[in-house]
Amino acid sequence: MKWALFLQLLAAVWSLGHTQMVATEETPVEEEYVELFTTPTSKLAAATSDFGYNLFRALAARDSASNLFLAPTSISEALTQLSMGASEQAQRQLYRALRYHNLVDPQLHNTLRDLLTAIKGPEKGLKTAARIYLSRRLRPKQDFFGVVERQYGVRPQSLTGGAKDLKAINDWVKQQTGNTIARFLAKALPRNAGVNLVGAGFFKGKWVTRFGQSGAMEEFQLDGGATVRVPMMYQDNYPMKMGIDSDLDCTIGQIQMHDDVSMFVFLPNNLISNMSLLEESLTAEFVEDLAMTLQPTQVSLKMPALKVSYFKDLLPVLSDLGLSDWLAETNLVGVSAQPAKLTTVNHKVVMEIAPEGTQYPGSATTRSHLLFHVNRPFLYLVRDEISGALLVMGRVLNPKDLRK
Repeated sequence: MKWALFLQLLAAVWSLGHTQMVATEETPVEEEYVELFTTPTSKLAAATSDFGYNLFRALAARDSASNLFLAPTSISEALTQLSMGASEQAQRQLYRALRYHNLVDPQLHNTLRDLLTAIKGPEKGLKTAARIYLSRRLRPKQDFFGVVERQYGVRPQSLTGGAKDLKAINDWVKQQTGNTIARFLAKALPRNAGVNLVGAGFFKGKWVTRFGQSGAMEEFQLDGGATVRVPMMYQDNYPMKMGIDSDLDCTIGQIQMHDDVSMFVFLPNNLISNMSLLEESLTAEFVEDLAMTLQPTQVSLKMPALKVSYFKDLLPVLSDLGLSDWLAETNLVGVSAQPAKLTTVNHKVVMEIAPEGTQYPGSATTRSHLLFHVNRPFLYLVRDEISGALLVMGRVLNPKDLRK
């Protein structure tokens, strides 16, 4: 591994996110490579996760000073639907960006459909919507509509123009996400709209262990030394997994959620410089290694209670994923006989981090000496532990400014 994770967790004092932990570095030994992803589902989950990490990195590189959020499976599903109408060359370009290019899976679409069904199980807390909307002037091929609908259960739609489209898209996303995303678009699509992708994600998981206290206003340190007061969740003697990565100069916590879902929280010891290093390091393999290496402990856990609403047109970011040539000439020959340009890739994430859980922490006679207080900028990701798929991820620089 290119990173070193030190896991000897002793008594620690942590104030304003600064970690003072004792860790002993052992003499490094050469490790035998073990393939982490061995089934078609786990390999595809790793590919969709790596696409998500790449997309997040590209988004973060364009905007280093804002909160960012992503529900990547909704975007990979929409792009995969579109690939079903692409020429062979265009499909290869899309598959490389989607990280499918190294997969040997003749049933890729079936595997993806089954993976999407699994990660949207009723207890996992994830709801997504992904669909293609096409300008009527393109005279889209109805065969393409049928192929996508049979494979993914969602039929692409032709646009009629104006307010009717706005209402139709918002109503469909609201229905697909169980009334959790009520207003996907704030304004109508451009009148010259060609091919438009919609990707939305809602997540509200339930902790295995609930937080006993919530709502107390406490300080959160911002870059530059300023602070804001935000509502915090708190619980002493909280069971979680934890470790220190010396290469990334951060502390990592893994908190278990219901139905084999968990949240990883990355808390850099320095602010923005280390956030960039973290963003560059995230891969499916790295996170899988973390899941196997972090050590169980009990901590005094404090986290912001978050309500996130984030919207972004991701079209400009796709060029940073190696799709510049494809965007210039999409070759969507199976979609329309006319040249069809991608116009928008609209994405919305709504997420809530609340104190609810299924059980209370065990009683203890003494308070935890080990602290994990998330009171400074942090990065997080939520992952399905069975498949390894990335569900949602985010960068929180200022919890006071989370509705965009």
